[in-house]
Amino acid sequence: MNAIIVDNISKAYGNIQAVSNVSFEVREGELFGLIGPDGAGKTTLFKMLVTLLFPDQGRAVVNGKDIVKDFLQLRTQVGYMPGKFSLYQDLTIEENLDFFATVFGTSIQENYDLIKDIYVQIEPFKTRRAGKLSGGMKQKLALCCALIHKPEVLFLDEPTTGVDAVSRKEFWDMLKSLKQRGLTILVSTPYMDEAGLCDRIALMQGGKILAVDTPQDITKLFQRPLFAVKAAETFRLIQDLRNASFTHSCYAFGEYLHLALEHETTSRDIEAYLASHNHRQIDIKRIDPGIEDCFMDLISQTSVPAQS
Repeated sequence: MNAIIVDNISKAYGNIQAVSNVSFEVREGELFGLIGPDGAGKTTLFKMLVTLLFPDQGRAVVNGKDIVKDFLQLRTQVGYMPGKFSLYQDLTIEENLDFFATVFGTSIQENYDLIKDIYVQIEPFKTRRAGKLSGGMKQKLALCCALIHKPEVLFLDEPTTGVDAVSRKEFWDMLKSLKQRGLTILVSTPYMDEAGLCDRIALMQGGKILAVDTPQDITKLFQRPLFAVKAAETFRLIQDLRNASFTHSCYAFGEYLHLALEHETTSRDIEAYLASHNHRQIDIKRIDPGIEDCFMDLISQTSVPAQS
């Protein structure tokens, strides 16, 4: 059964089409990832699904409630953690939790079982003001506040942006634990490496959905030969590779360039081409595509412009 059904919804800000004819479904108890860079339309889509914005067209149902007709009922059934820390910075951890519990007509004690695994990590600092917390602790507090009324569906908009690697791992461990309790979770992120932590993902760019599937099946969409290439002069290397007749696309990926080919070509042929252009310290290896490679390939196929 589907917890979220999005059917052809769109939203524009003046002349900017932030979300354009988006459709997808999220199953009950699923950890679903919305993956895309800044400006892809993720936040606008989230705001519509939690009833902070109404769509210009289309329809969406969350937990059996229409996001327009039933918006007041729906707000009590979803938890929302926005990308920007939005709790009261002058209130303490405990005061923020008490406030949000009171707003929803509950208490920390009543739903403590749901948040206890997260809350025990910040409880020693419960008298500290929220504005004085580290990035990771702010995210944990925000998650507790989003869960305090025991929602059926949880929306997390870029929850790990700006936090350290350890806090990112801890946060995803917490999401896995919540999923095991049967909670439906929709999380957005610009980090392609987090896509593999989701049950299914939707790749989004320019307000459009490019693909929806499991991370494993998304990578199967990439059908071109792919190489990682490195040489002494990276800037000149990317220019020469982009001008090569065998190149479909070439972009930076850490210290290497990822080179997707138009047709099957051996590493020796690539090396010979680079040697003829006076490149030194050449390193070439065949690699399997990841989510980011698939995303870049889908963008090149659709030529979707970025939106704000």
